[in-house]
Amino acid sequence: MSKSWMSELAAHYESMKQRYPNDNLLILFDIDGTILDMRYLVQFVLHRYDQLHGTRYFAQLQPEAITVHENQIAPLLAELDVPEAEREKIRHWFEVEAWSPTAILEAHRPFAGVLEVIRWFQMQPLTEVGLNTGRLEAIRGETLRSLNQLGQEYKVRFANELLYMNPNTWGVPVTEAKISGIRYFQELGYRIVAFIDNEPGNLEAVANIDPNHDILLLHANTIFQSKRVQLPARAIPGTNYQLTELIAEHALPRHIHFVWRNLNNAGNLAQFLASDVYWGEFNLSVAADAAPRRGLIDSDSNWLSNWLLLERVLWRLRNRQKGIKLNLLNADSRLLEPVLELLHRYRFGGLNLWLNASTDHFKKRDFRQLVIEFPGAVVQTPIDSLAPLIVGNPTEARRYLQTIQTWGVNRFGLSWHTPDLRRLFDKLATWGFEVDVYDVVELEPFLRAVLLNPTSITTTFNFPEWSYYGVDTDQHADEELVLVS
Repeated sequence: MSKSWMSELAAHYESMKQRYPNDNLLILFDIDGTILDMRYLVQFVLHRYDQLHGTRYFAQLQPEAITVHENQIAPLLAELDVPEAEREKIRHWFEVEAWSPTAILEAHRPFAGVLEVIRWFQMQPLTEVGLNTGRLEAIRGETLRSLNQLGQEYKVRFANELLYMNPNTWGVPVTEAKISGIRYFQELGYRIVAFIDNEPGNLEAVANIDPNHDILLLHANTIFQSKRVQLPARAIPGTNYQLTELIAEHALPRHIHFVWRNLNNAGNLAQFLASDVYWGEFNLSVAADAAPRRGLIDSDSNWLSNWLLLERVLWRLRNRQKGIKLNLLNADSRLLEPVLELLHRYRFGGLNLWLNASTDHFKKRDFRQLVIEFPGAVVQTPIDSLAPLIVGNPTEARRYLQTIQTWGVNRFGLSWHTPDLRRLFDKLATWGFEVDVYDVVELEPFLRAVLLNPTSITTTFNFPEWSYYGVDTDQHADEELVLVS
């Protein structure tokens, strides 16, 4: 079985942390062809040629059709049937325009997943991400502005002192600049964990100055120029920046609270009770024709047996020292009295209780009652409907959320599927609000939610890669505990 380059990176990084626990570690990336998909640059510049010269040579050109390195576009021009008399002129024009401020700032596109990988390492203690590029020093400003513009959405920031650029001129072997870059970062005091580059020649040069194999060599197997250089034997090639291969369960941040959603499903409940996950969420609602009383059963009386009454659930969670998140979104204040009575009886409150209710059904007095009776508990309300207000009138949105806070709400919920989620999250984080990201189902989006660094994430734990087999809530929408007469 071939090695996965991201899983190898994760394993080597863990090994280096254990060997050098007090050292500043560095993950080192090349830029072009490694972070940036240069096919989009080629497309942009050639389309621009058409626009400025009144031609249509490249009108139908798409990135998927580009299979040549950005420094070797002559074969592409021939393939596209550009008149031979025009090719040399276009090639010369391209070489200048490709590194213009306009092209650098407007045409760059990252490979899928690479900025999330960089974000993950930037979140780790004593760890930085550096850039070792063959680009000339003359375009440092445009390079940093472009990369930071792309990284902003992902909370990725590239620092000037962690960017090493080619101090030479075009024509000088880039491998020399790459080795100088390695020395530069080592002299700054960093221990380099890995070097990721798309050019085999650059990886070969680094391999020759690293006899102890401390630096993991990773080959971004995209489009590269050095065809005649064999990939070093210890270099690991890869094409996809997969978070699921990089981030292991044990590496998850400890400060983020994880909640197992949809425990009204018997299989989910059994897995949750056997797991190390602390928080479990149950959905409660009140039947339309019901008068509140203590008995709680599910909406399909044949599906759950009597042991899955709320009282029994509370007893089991208390016995297993688990925290409970009660989802009251489909309920109203009629649930409060009987539910609060049971919570007191089983000594839920403070650090092991979480109540999620909607301002559509619960009034200010209801939220305040929760806070008075259970000081220290998490009291949450969803705010997805406020997304347009947060974006369009942030001052008014912040004022409204602060008002809700005075009722006792101390956390706000945002669905993973809410449009423009990252921008909304950044606003709320800037305002100092705690945020729960919910509606997260599979492992890849879960890990991307982790990179937002929210206070909590509510998920179904449908992660077969980690041997969790949670059921999607949407597939079992009728599996709720319902208060009946």
